[in-house]
Amino acid sequence: MRYISTRGGMAPLEFSDTILMGLAPDGGLALPERYPQISRAQLDAWRGLSYADLAFEIISLFATDIPAVDLKDILDRTYTAEVYGSAAITPVKRLHDGLVILELSNGPTLAFKDMAMQFLGNLFEYVLAKKGEQLNILGATSGDTGSAAEYAMRGKQNINVFMLSPDGLMSPFQRAQMYSLQDANIHNIAIRGMFDDCQDIVKAVQNDHAFKAKYKVGTVNSINWARIVAQVVYYFKGYFNATASNDEQVSFCVPSGNFGNICAGHIARQMGLPVQRLIVATNENDVLDEFFSSGKYAPRGTANTWVTSSPSMDISKASNFERFIFDLVGRDGAQVKALWAQVDSGNGFDLAANLGAVREQFGFVSGKSTHADRLATIRAVDAEDGVVVDTHTADGIKVAREVRLPGETVVCLETALPAKFADTIREALGRDAPRPDGFDGLEDLPQRVTVFDADAAAVKAYIEQTLA
Repeated sequence: MRYISTRGGMAPLEFSDTILMGLAPDGGLALPERYPQISRAQLDAWRGLSYADLAFEIISLFATDIPAVDLKDILDRTYTAEVYGSAAITPVKRLHDGLVILELSNGPTLAFKDMAMQFLGNLFEYVLAKKGEQLNILGATSGDTGSAAEYAMRGKQNINVFMLSPDGLMSPFQRAQMYSLQDANIHNIAIRGMFDDCQDIVKAVQNDHAFKAKYKVGTVNSINWARIVAQVVYYFKGYFNATASNDEQVSFCVPSGNFGNICAGHIARQMGLPVQRLIVATNENDVLDEFFSSGKYAPRGTANTWVTSSPSMDISKASNFERFIFDLVGRDGAQVKALWAQVDSGNGFDLAANLGAVREQFGFVSGKSTHADRLATIRAVDAEDGVVVDTHTADGIKVAREVRLPGETVVCLETALPAKFADTIREALGRDAPRPDGFDGLEDLPQRVTVFDADAAAVKAYIEQTLA
């Protein structure tokens, strides 16, 4: 399996090369030349597998340059009951109205990002050792990617992490998870601005090819293909857990900001998983909902990106959206390059003529949730089912209930545990969110962070100084 760029300007690469690369040299994102097609016989054989064994079957289709025995070892060490709390790894729970919640937040940082990031940490260490190289990761987080990456990479050989986050805009729990880490290879940088400013800095550094090469800069953001392929696995597992046989279809509803999570669902559907629809749930930052409703993609600037109670979705430029558009326009790299030139110029683009394919061929629909909706959903799920959900998962449940068709089985992807968003849970329920063992006093630990304006040059200077 070889990998190409969404913008058509990269010679095909092996899997291991794409994971260390970050953005492609032409500014695009890596995707496989084709998606593997899964037969009914394979689906039947996979239904009873453990999570680690299922991950091996799926990821080995994409990581064809890693010896099977090595890949299996990496996955067996990654997906364990010790790390995720149970052998199920991603169990499901059903609400009274038949809605299914796929639990993805049982890892060390209580967010779905752990599902891919724990794999990425072990994979990076393996690949770097094989190549005899070092990797300096530059990432951006709106809340959960940062802590998941840092917990996965802390203490790893030949890896440094420089993580950008919007100053003061994550929850106190999220900030404490990241900034309290004292490992020598972890460097937190708070940017005065929004997540999109952080993401823009990451892309600016990625596009400075001389700097990137000199300092071996890679990324753990969902522009990294290995993160996407790891997330494909839980769509298959969620399907198996939510159905009794492979004759059934399900739909997935996914709270979405940067489009990485649901991009993995799109790939699973393209591989042949029996997915009826992919439902995109946004918060007040509804650029993606606007596209899936109208065909117009119009990213907004920082001034028009709202600070909400589901902060991990406070994003107005969805990086992974480019991967879907590449498929939507027939894998025409030149057209994608032209469309993103319009995005970079501040104009966005209009693909209203493609809406039929968006819905019929690719199965996408969308909806939007507000702060009032989140509070109402958290209260209702608590009252009716005795389950406390976080703010982002509440957005998903609200939209799923709004757009669900008669007889449709909808699986809502859990985004994080409610303890990470204590203030909003308290506002909704009048009591504290349940907090897992081991996290008491987290916010009281000493914190270590450096604050900068939204300036790529300042961040590059900091990286140079740190690595000198």
